[in-house]
Amino acid sequence: MHRKDEYNANKLAKRLHRQAGEAIADFNMIEPGDKVMVCLSGGKDSHALLDILLNLQQRAPVSFELVAVNLDQKQPGFPAEVLPDYLNRLGVPYRIVEQDTYSVVKSIIPEGKTTCSLCSRLRRGVLYRTATELGASKIALGHHRDDILQTLLLNLFYGGTLKGMPPKLLSDDGKHIVIRPLAYCTEQDLARYAAHRQFPIIPCNLCGSQPNLQRQVIKEMLQGWEKSHPGRLETMFNALSNIKPSHLLDARLYDFAGITRSDAPFPGGDTAFDAGDTLTTATQPRNFTEDKTGTE
Repeated sequence: MHRKDEYNANKLAKRLHRQAGEAIADFNMIEPGDKVMVCLSGGKDSHALLDILLNLQQRAPVSFELVAVNLDQKQPGFPAEVLPDYLNRLGVPYRIVEQDTYSVVKSIIPEGKTTCSLCSRLRRGVLYRTATELGASKIALGHHRDDILQTLLLNLFYGGTLKGMPPKLLSDDGKHIVIRPLAYCTEQDLARYAAHRQFPIIPCNLCGSQPNLQRQVIKEMLQGWEKSHPGRLETMFNALSNIKPSHLLDARLYDFAGITRSDAPFPGGDTAFDAGDTLTTATQPRNFTEDKTGTE
């Protein structure tokens, strides 16, 4: 590797580790004594997630365990030996869960229809069960910033709801906490990182080859916006943590009916010039990556 390439690779790795550390700290994703189950699909994002968490495990100010879990969905041609070989080389505790969700999805979803929704629900059920069996206190998924923005627009355009993909959530039964440590990372950076690290990538042939996926349409639209207006995606992402309930329409979040005139200043009231009209940074984020020895 040339010196310039090595410099750029190190710079990229530091940025991804810093962003993951900030996300973990901002949302208190990992706590002392946690057992984190890392869901490893074999794609670039989940590979990067495991790699980054392994690095942070050595440097973080808290002690936590990691266990990798792969769900073998019995897709035809799936190279079942690739991930066990890789994880054995890393020395990472892992479990391979074999569950034929592929046949279930193909038997229920008509030919030509997208399979992602059902496949995702089936996977989630298996992963929740596995987390219980392993005694995992957190379930880590490899979703990144672009996934979060795509989900926001998918729900807006097709679901009629203003809902994204949270960095941390609780399952409906209250038993599982799902975390997304890569929430601040871009897909482009993760792709470059995966290529540099030469992860053994396994493509998903069940959904990846489906044409006209709504998510793919949204992804291409966002990429087009970013190309023509650089920085737009970052601005959109920042908006997700700068919500103004008084300027939306959900009466469950804001008491519109209870608004009355007053001579006193009113928090959340309209102003001639909103402070939010100019992009500002409120505070410096905390960082989960601070080395126990005080160096980075």
